[in-house]
Amino acid sequence: MKNNYIPRDISWLSFNARVLQEANDPSVTLKDRIRFLGIFSNNLDEFFRVRVATLKRMVELIDKKKSLNIDILESPNLILDEIQKVVLKQQSEFNRIWNNINTELIKRKVFIINDKKLNLSQKIFVRNYFDDVVRPYIIPLMIENLPELPYLRDKSLYLAIVMRNKQNAYHEKFALIEIPSKSIGRFVILPSSKGTNAIILLEDIIKFNLPIIFSHFKFNHFDAHVFKITKDAEIDLDQEVGLNFVEKISKGVKNRRKGKPVRFVYDKEMNAELLDYLIQKLQLTRKSSIIPGGHIHNFRHFMDFPDVLVEKQERPKPFPHPAFRNKTQVSEVILKKDVMLHFPYHNYDPVIDMLREAAMDDDVISIKITAYRLASNSKVINALINAARNGKEVTVFLELKARFDEEANLEWKTLMEEEGVKVLVGIPNVKVHAKICIIQKRVQNKLVQYGFISTGNLNEKTARVYADHCLLTANKALLMEVNKVFTYLSNWQLGDKPIEKTKHLLISPISMRNSIMQLINEEIKFAKQGYPSQITVKLNSLSDQILLDQLHKAIKAGVKVNLIIRGILTLKEGMEKSKNPINAISIVDQYLEHARVMIFHNKGKEKVFISSADWMVRNLDHRIEVAVPILDVKIKKELIDIINIQLKDNQKARILDIDLSNKYVPSAKATSFKSQEETYKFLKGKR
Repeated sequence: MKNNYIPRDISWLSFNARVLQEANDPSVTLKDRIRFLGIFSNNLDEFFRVRVATLKRMVELIDKKKSLNIDILESPNLILDEIQKVVLKQQSEFNRIWNNINTELIKRKVFIINDKKLNLSQKIFVRNYFDDVVRPYIIPLMIENLPELPYLRDKSLYLAIVMRNKQNAYHEKFALIEIPSKSIGRFVILPSSKGTNAIILLEDIIKFNLPIIFSHFKFNHFDAHVFKITKDAEIDLDQEVGLNFVEKISKGVKNRRKGKPVRFVYDKEMNAELLDYLIQKLQLTRKSSIIPGGHIHNFRHFMDFPDVLVEKQERPKPFPHPAFRNKTQVSEVILKKDVMLHFPYHNYDPVIDMLREAAMDDDVISIKITAYRLASNSKVINALINAARNGKEVTVFLELKARFDEEANLEWKTLMEEEGVKVLVGIPNVKVHAKICIIQKRVQNKLVQYGFISTGNLNEKTARVYADHCLLTANKALLMEVNKVFTYLSNWQLGDKPIEKTKHLLISPISMRNSIMQLINEEIKFAKQGYPSQITVKLNSLSDQILLDQLHKAIKAGVKVNLIIRGILTLKEGMEKSKNPINAISIVDQYLEHARVMIFHNKGKEKVFISSADWMVRNLDHRIEVAVPILDVKIKKELIDIINIQLKDNQKARILDIDLSNKYVPSAKATSFKSQEETYKFLKGKR
């Protein structure tokens, strides 16, 4: 490790290993263990599409410009080698866990049956299902004589087929079939005896019907195995002068399909000759991630495993915040006091209701809001469109560069503009990741404002599984500064003067980094003066070396540092082994910990912030992010209490150390403490 830091990509793989631990945990419901395998697989797909692809681009750049002195923390080649080692090890562990889960499924009389194990009635069903449902989607590709492979979709699953006659082993043909899981679904429930559930995967339905698909060739032996490729997902923005930003994004999304393969995962039983052929045609090299696997791939679909398991433990349902239990209008409550919603414990209704009420309120003049990732059938967008139809001035800053949501956001842009919503897009070299909203209305000839500042996206679907905080407020001082952010977003060409000086909000890339440095330095000063001093930070990722170095100085000065980091922590060697060691944990449980919280002791008068930003270079220097101080005393205490609950977790918390051990925080059975369960109880008991 250069400079004694853990490389960020290796740290991320360690996070995904924690997801795999959940899949391996017998205390987790079988349904959720399968879901965690799906999450692990989906995470890894995105990791290869983004991070591994980026490293490969860096290698190419270095190869082309050997004379240039490129300042990088680690050799991309070395990191790629390490990634390959770790991924192969994790793949082996994944296969082991899946075999154990499959054994458990069998005990629960749930059987995943392949094409070789069908009984007579199931064979008839599979034949009919293929004819009625699947056949229209099947387009075989005969490939052995093609100069190059046809376009293969990223994220899709393919059957690689060798066909021959048993009498003439030398006469064979190669073919590919894309598994149409996106159109049909991956899982099909088969007829089975009472008390049992039989499931077949779509690829096995196709395998069973290969003699029908290729009946023209008169072959009598078929050898078929699955594979998938993962491609570089980077969008290259066209530099053509005549194109506007939206056109460049649109063109970039279309060109993404041409991305180079960065990973090839295949069934290790695949015919060796066909395997070599595919590797050659895909132009895979020694540096490519070529990963042998089992019979089943694309486990991301397992996040939607059929609902055939009856579990004793079901996920608790969200409940109303006490401020809204009497179904009072949201605006009436917020104009009187601040309210903090904690998702997914509280339901998301107040956010939707606030926008719906504003859409119908005659006194509301305008709504301004930022949007990054939205639900597929967004109630938020529907409310905003309704507001525009009712004559409100609605402005949405829609981030078109939100990775993997570019296409969806382009469609939302078109829809909203057709309905009269003013849609702002695109600031060069910057993403807008802030989660803010402000509503203006006239009350008795006075202009009043209310809105929210959040750690999570405007997505009612993910709000059921992502743990986030959302501050609903009418605080004049805070909203005046939120307005400044929107002024900048509307007129960024004029420079960042509107957001240069804010008393309360920390805004990146303008003031957040310096403000955090100052807050850390204050704790260092207090520690040196002999006062109790403490910094507690909860983030998705912490990889910014400047801030890590400053935390290291704080630890040396006697500041107690607590870190709750879900994903990446590029920990500096020595931070956890000093006289005043760092307390760094990661919580992986049924909800995804997505919130960012900062607490500075400040001689007992805590300064508490919620934020949209992680402590990463991209967030602090290349994104518009907002952190807001919590000024309400009761809310501040509530948030501190929640963080303290998380720091006590000894069931789902792992120790983050330089060795990436992912050891669980030690616990005695008598004192077992699961923070997400305890947070639910804590908030549920509020009046």
